[in-house]
Amino acid sequence: MANLVVHQTIVGNDNYAVLLHDPQTGLTASIDAPDEAVITRELTARGWNLTHILMTHHHGDHTAGNLGLKRTYRCEIVGPAAEADKIPGIDRTVRGGDSVVLGRTVFEVIETPGHTLGHVTYHAPTEAIAFAGDTLFAMGCGRLLEGDPQMMWVSLNKIAALPPETRIYCGHNYTAANARFALTIEPGNAALQARAARAAAGEALVPMRLADEVATNPFLRANDAAVRAGVGLVDAPAWQVFAEVRARKNRS
Repeated sequence: MANLVVHQTIVGNDNYAVLLHDPQTGLTASIDAPDEAVITRELTARGWNLTHILMTHHHGDHTAGNLGLKRTYRCEIVGPAAEADKIPGIDRTVRGGDSVVLGRTVFEVIETPGHTLGHVTYHAPTEAIAFAGDTLFAMGCGRLLEGDPQMMWVSLNKIAALPPETRIYCGHNYTAANARFALTIEPGNAALQARAARAAAGEALVPMRLADEVATNPFLRANDAAVRAGVGLVDAPAWQVFAEVRARKNRS
C-alpha cells in the first residue's frame, strides 16, 4: 500500500504543481513551486499543511512560489547544491546519492543535468514514483539550456534505468506536441501511434509509466535501429543520435 497521496494540478498553460502528502505523519511536500496561489488553494482544499518544497532546478517557473509559501507555512526548501545560489529561500542542499525523507518515504536524489547544470530528480523506490522536473517529459525531454547532449543523454539513461513500472511526474504538459514530433522520427512505432492518438484526444498521459516512455519516447531510444534510421545516423554513437533528435525538435 502506498504511503503517499499524490495530487497533481495544472498551473497556467502547461506547468504542473504536484503535492505529496503522508496521511500518517501529516507531512506534505510540493515538487517545485510554480505558483503560490494555486498551491495554497490546493493545500487548503485538502486541509494539508506544507512542510517541504523539493526543488528540481532553479528556473523561475518552478521557483516563483518559494518565498510566499515559505512565509505562510514555514516549510523547508530543499534543492540541488549546484544551483543553491539561484533558488529563492533554499534551506538544505542535496547532491546525487543523497536522500530526502518525507514521513515514511525516502527519496533518492539523482543528478540529471542537461536542462540546467544542477538539475536533480527525486525517486521514491517504495512508492514506484519519480519526479523528473524538466529532464523528461511524456514522449519528450527538456531543452538543453545549460548542458550539452552528452550530459543530457547520460541523465536520461539514469532515469531509463529505473524500474519499468515507475510512474514519472514531469514539470510541464507538452504531450500532444511531443507526440506529433515523435511520429516524425519513428512513424512505424505502433505503441507510439497509440499514445499519440490518446494525446491528440486530449489526454496528458502524466504521470507516465517509464516502460511506456522507453517504448515510445525518441529521446530515450537513440540506440533503437528505427530511431537511428529515422535521423540518418545508423552507426553514430547514441549521444550523437540523441543530439540530432533534440536539434530537430528545437526546429520543429
